[in-house]
Amino acid sequence: MTNASTPIDATSAKRSSIFKQPLAVWAIAFAATISFMGIGLVDPILPAISRELGATPGQTMWLFTSYLLITGIAMFFTSWVSGRVGVRKTLVFGLILIILFAALAGASSTVGEVIGFRAGWGLGNALFISTALAAIVGVASGGTRQAIVLYEAALGVGLAIGPLVGGALGAISWRGPFFGTAALMAIALVAILAMLREPKLSEQQQAEARRNRPSSVAGFKALRNRSLLVLALVALFYNLGFFVLLAYTPYPMEAAALAGGTEEFGAHQLGFVFFGWGLALAITSVFVAPVLTRRFGLRPVLFVMLGGLAICLVLLGVFVNSLTGLVVVVIAAGLLLGVMNTALTEAVMEATDLPRNVASSTYSGVRFIGGAIAPAIAGTLAEGFGAPAPYWVGAGSLVVSILLLVIFGRALSHIGAVSTQADAGAVAGAGQGTESDETAVSGDLEADAISVGDR
Repeated sequence: MTNASTPIDATSAKRSSIFKQPLAVWAIAFAATISFMGIGLVDPILPAISRELGATPGQTMWLFTSYLLITGIAMFFTSWVSGRVGVRKTLVFGLILIILFAALAGASSTVGEVIGFRAGWGLGNALFISTALAAIVGVASGGTRQAIVLYEAALGVGLAIGPLVGGALGAISWRGPFFGTAALMAIALVAILAMLREPKLSEQQQAEARRNRPSSVAGFKALRNRSLLVLALVALFYNLGFFVLLAYTPYPMEAAALAGGTEEFGAHQLGFVFFGWGLALAITSVFVAPVLTRRFGLRPVLFVMLGGLAICLVLLGVFVNSLTGLVVVVIAAGLLLGVMNTALTEAVMEATDLPRNVASSTYSGVRFIGGAIAPAIAGTLAEGFGAPAPYWVGAGSLVVSILLLVIFGRALSHIGAVSTQADAGAVAGAGQGTESDETAVSGDLEADAISVGDR
């Protein structure tokens, strides 16, 4: 088993442009973008759903909670599923579930039905997202770091486009974004079916793949790894703050707009605001995060981004009654979130020598559970303690993430050093042992190895 970063990663990264990728990578990235759209898609239409279905803000925010909670729980088992049916089939099955439940959510007549179908959507999302990360790492050229940047770019673009599409279609009907997602996911399904295929393995490779299949509890056992556990807990509290911003902010924005005399501030306007937020996130995840992590190291970047995000949430609480203040801080937070997402994912991939599909699904499971908590408590906090209260709690959760990094820093001391060693090893060993290194890297996904259908 090789570590997530190896000398071949550094060498490939220097030889290859991040944009020169097999078509299979772009097919997965496109599908991942649409999948991540589903997270922010409902953001601009939450107030509209409240009005048209007679639901409270707290009830509508459960559209996030049911989706994220089921996504998080299911992710602990996705490595087991993909180990038995293969990456391609897992991706396809996940996409089919997303298409089905997105369409059913659009056809719903009560907020309870929408919440329930969003949970089914979350199951498909879990199967797809955690497998997509391992798949992109497996087929992308340029090494692990570039693959992670591509994955986080898909996340950022999806989060950016989701509110924009949700706002545009939501201005017509709150049902529009759900049907629109189903249609886009159908296109993504066709792309995956056409461009990605399972490899043809020899009998010996098939036997080895069967021996290396993750067990049904591999995701839970992975938390025995101290480094992965610490980073997963950091992600849990970080995502609590993240989704306080994403799920709760449309309500104080709408209230601030009405209080300031801006009556025309609905789904369309909210979509533009969160498009700006998501675009900022996408830009920094691709172009800024790699530069910062190479220059300053992963752990310093994590500390600074978490501290900056905590300050942003405090400012959102301070400016909770100012539309301009909320918009400016939300977009500024997007710049920090893009760097944070990429740095944290890269840290997880470097922290352990566990199979990538197991490590990524376990980390993502805990991460999404943290996101599920935020919408569930934000409405209650706002009703009981005032509009700024969810932001104070979100800022506090980010402080907890910082404390975890400080207290358990010894368990993460090797993070960041791996890349440096890889660069040095690549220079010293250029032209030596390349074939064996490539063989080791290509085998790292074990039973989940996939091949490129069209380069």
